Amino acid sequence: MSRVEYLFPASESHSLISLDPHHFSSNLVHIFHIMFKSIALQAIRKSVRATSLSSPGLQQQVATRAFATAGFPPPRLFDYETVTSNLTVADAIESVEAAFKALAKGKVDVPMPMHIGIEESSVAGPGDCHIKGGYVSATPTFTVKLACVSFYKNVEKGLPPGSGIFIVVNAVTGAPLGVFQENRFMTDLRTGAAGAVAMKYCSSPEQDVVGFIGCGAIAKNMARAAATVRPIKGVAYAIDGAEEFAAEMSAELGVPFEVVSSAEELCGKSDIIYTQTPGASTVLEKDWLNPKGVTIIASGSDQPTKCEIPPDVLAASKYISDLTKQTSKVGELRSALKAGVMTEADVYAELGEVVNGDKAGREGNEIIVVDLTGTGAQDAAIGQVAWDKLSQL
Repeated sequence: MSRVEYLFPASESHSLISLDPHHFSSNLVHIFHIMFKSIALQAIRKSVRATSLSSPGLQQQVATRAFATAGFPPPRLFDYETVTSNLTVADAIESVEAAFKALAKGKVDVPMPMHIGIEESSVAGPGDCHIKGGYVSATPTFTVKLACVSFYKNVEKGLPPGSGIFIVVNAVTGAPLGVFQENRFMTDLRTGAAGAVAMKYCSSPEQDVVGFIGCGAIAKNMARAAATVRPIKGVAYAIDGAEEFAAEMSAELGVPFEVVSSAEELCGKSDIIYTQTPGASTVLEKDWLNPKGVTIIASGSDQPTKCEIPPDVLAASKYISDLTKQTSKVGELRSALKAGVMTEADVYAELGEVVNGDKAGREGNEIIVVDLTGTGAQDAAIGQVAWDKLSQL
């Protein structure tokens, strides 16, 4: 989530490198120029030292090969305004669904995410940086994403707590094609798209009352995504921002929304529950859930310190992960494993297996938990969509 949802409305994002988008572009071009020049010079020195031949002709050949990367054009830079004004969650749903299918078939290369913790000091933090990426087989690009989250001190400076960039790379040449200054916007889109896929395949057509615990940017994309699956009635709860969220989503989507005073009340009314909070503590209890069956789509946990769903709910559920090797380390599954109430053998399926029809979705009045930690497959999918659409501008 990558992916951190806040219980207050997300503020406007700013440039990762500079608050001025023009400064962002010039700074990043300068960084890329220095980076590639440095890499090329190091390659020359290592190649020359490694060879025992001192022929000037051979050294010139080494230098020529090392500098061949200078022939790549610089990547195109897409600023935040361009990204946000041209992409929607609807753009992402089809490609993310296809990515989950490919992931279940072993057709996606998805390394484990890298996490950099920025501890609080007089000169830095607190905050976290996540680096994810992936390649979906037989697609023309792959994506690497850097997402910075939980820089909560930014709020008092009038800045958002999160930022980030996507780098979309040519899968034929390995050269970067585009750098997208998305400040978590594309991450939120692909998270919302995964929420739509989870609802489509893990709930029944009769389940139309959809609850949202946490009402910030990700919740808005979840609501937009849910409305593409079937007509819904919304229920909202958050410590702050629920009234604004409900009014905005009702006006935008043309669906009724009710604001409730507690998570318990929301659970009692809802057939489907989206949770998207900072994950500092659990947000619901088993006894609160609809006895007719409920689908919980959790997206708030993306690192080992976070947990939204209690272990007893996980243990009682048909548990579906987006990627088990990931959810066991940083998702909701981690807490159930730690509590000793589940093992990885208790995982019913990965979401792609349900999408592919290898495993059934909802079967009767059961609790289903879909654990969305955000995969590199989703990043690759939205990266391809963004490049296909924005490169035509």
